[in-house]
Amino acid sequence: MSANQETADAPIVETPMEIEAEVDTEIGTDNVDSIDEQPELELTEHEPTIDELKQELAEAKQAVQDNWDKSVRIQAEMENLKRRTQKDLEDARKYALTSFAKELLPVMDSLILGMQAATGESEEVIKFREGSELTLKQLEAAFARFNIIEINPVGEPFNAEQHQAMVMQVVEGAEPNTVVTVFQKGYLLNGRLLRPAMVVVAKAAE
Repeated sequence: MSANQETADAPIVETPMEIEAEVDTEIGTDNVDSIDEQPELELTEHEPTIDELKQELAEAKQAVQDNWDKSVRIQAEMENLKRRTQKDLEDARKYALTSFAKELLPVMDSLILGMQAATGESEEVIKFREGSELTLKQLEAAFARFNIIEINPVGEPFNAEQHQAMVMQVVEGAEPNTVVTVFQKGYLLNGRLLRPAMVVVAKAAE
């Protein structure tokens, strides 16, 4: 076989540069330009309409009103809390002696009963009454300083809030539903009931 025949039968191998040239030729310059000149997509923002703006304004006004109402309620609650706290402090100060005063009431009762039982004109009885009267006056003065007021409602209309009826009976000359006898005096501390008065109440004749 000759050298010329071997050259003719060998496969033709193209170089990379030759392949690139062929591709450029097939695509063409016009096609490349058309690709480069494709318009870019622009993202445009949506402009709200008048109705949408009105809706947003209404929502904003409602939010402002809600916040204002909430602020007013909180302020009112704070004022109520302040008043309740002040009242609780005042009550604690006014009625701090409640338990102590209740403990003193039996002492007062004993002094009164002792004086009532001390009859006779002997020197010892007279001295006992004088001493008891002095002690009773001192105790009454202490009660008055702390606004502990006696309830002794003889002849007054019966008051269920301050009196405790032990007996109801017909009493000649007494108006029905009035107090005719006090078994045990009652007391108030700054207007609050410490102990009701135990009383006998007149009733109408049957």
